[in-house]
Amino acid sequence: MTLLFCIEQAAIAGEVGATLISPFAGRITDFFKQKEGKTSYPPHEDPGVLSVRAIYNYIHKFGYKTIVMGASFRTAEQVVELAGCDALTVSPQLLAELQASNAEVKPKLRHETAIEAPIEKMELTEGSFKFRLNDDEMASFKLAEGIRKFAQDLVKLEANIQKLLTA
Repeated sequence: MTLLFCIEQAAIAGEVGATLISPFAGRITDFFKQKEGKTSYPPHEDPGVLSVRAIYNYIHKFGYKTIVMGASFRTAEQVVELAGCDALTVSPQLLAELQASNAEVKPKLRHETAIEAPIEKMELTEGSFKFRLNDDEMASFKLAEGIRKFAQDLVKLEANIQKLLTA
C-alpha cells in the first residue's frame, strides 16, 4: 500500500494482511513545514519521522506481518532517525550523503521496543475509519493530492501508449 499518511491506514492494512505499507515521511513533513511556516524540525521532532515510528510500533505491537517501508525522505537525518525500520527506500543522493558522513547509524526502531509501546489497538469500522481520516487534515489532503497526481500520470501514460500503438 502506498500513499499512506496516517496510523489508521496502517492499522487497516495490517488487518487485511497487506504485504507492505509505505508511509511517506517526507511528504508528511512537507505538509507541516508549509502549514507551520517552518524550514526544518529537529530530527527527533520531525512529523514524518514521528508518523513512521508510530506506524512501525503499531504494526509490530499487534503482530501484523505487514512490512513497514519508510519512504519519501527529504534528509539523511530522517533516514537515521528511522534506522531499524523493516525497510527504507532511500534516494541515491541521501545514500551518498550517509556514506560520506562519519556518523554512526544505529537502529532506533526495534521490534522488542514496539511490543512494549503503550499503544491501544484500534477497532476501526468503515465509518470510524472515514471519520478519523477526514479529521486528519494532513492525511486527507496528502491522500487526495496523491490520488490526483496518480490519475494525471495515468492519463499521460495512456496517451503515450496510444501514440506508440498508432505510430
